[in-house]
Amino acid sequence: MTPSEPVPPAEPLTPSEPVPPAEPLSPVSRTALSVARVRAYESSRPDPLFVDPYAAAFVEAAGLPLPTSGSGGDLAKALVAHGILRTRFYDDRLLAAGADQVVLLAAGLDTRAYRLDWPAGTRVFELDLGPVLAFKEQVLDGIGARPRSGRTTLPADLLDPDWPARLVAAGFDPSRPSAWLAEGLLVYLSPEEAAGLLTAVAGLAAPGSRLLTEKGGDVAATPQDPALAHITDLWRGGLGPDTHGWLDRHGWTTGLTALDRVGATYGRPLSRPSTRGFIEAVRRTGD
Repeated sequence: MTPSEPVPPAEPLTPSEPVPPAEPLSPVSRTALSVARVRAYESSRPDPLFVDPYAAAFVEAAGLPLPTSGSGGDLAKALVAHGILRTRFYDDRLLAAGADQVVLLAAGLDTRAYRLDWPAGTRVFELDLGPVLAFKEQVLDGIGARPRSGRTTLPADLLDPDWPARLVAAGFDPSRPSAWLAEGLLVYLSPEEAAGLLTAVAGLAAPGSRLLTEKGGDVAATPQDPALAHITDLWRGGLGPDTHGWLDRHGWTTGLTALDRVGATYGRPLSRPSTRGFIEAVRRTGD
């Protein structure tokens, strides 16, 4: 596929009427719509950290209201702030990784293949469950969106052991450095599932490859908010606060950037201190 370089539209593109998924999305998959609402909200601000011109299309296609500012309690506001900073941070780090193979694990409604200024020759692989990718294609095709990179979608359950072989069969080359993104994913997995997934990634990541993900937290300590139970009740914790330690012990060299620092860097200081942060791990030689 030859990358194209369309200019993103100045205004969000939206379908003329709701186009619900042909197949129902699982509860975890539906959280991608919540993330899209956050991106749509940020994109509508006069001073956005990023512009996702497609996020509102997903929200409206699902028949959901577009987000407004000032709603929700402390936990909701913290999650929105985290989602906004996370999006921009990962945008910047993926582009800086210098890899022409980019793998988005549980890609959901991610539109980075469409909205980032990728170097020529970049190929983005998007892995997620079939109904999610089908809904995504339906909406993007309906508004005439065109990717700015080579793009391959791969319907896959990341808990199945066959997805690495299927990724290679789809054109991924494990002998060359790559960039991997596990955005908002590990928290929905058990410790064993998260370890299994990251072990599979390590088996495909050549030395020098980069992995981006979040520093885990103690989900049991998450404040209760009934309005967000449809999200927080699904959290299983992943590898928790020791995510970067686990990666260090399994062939990666990790760096940790605190959420507070990210907020300050982008001119969005947090209203209260946070123990959260983002991990950028580099695959070591010989591991």
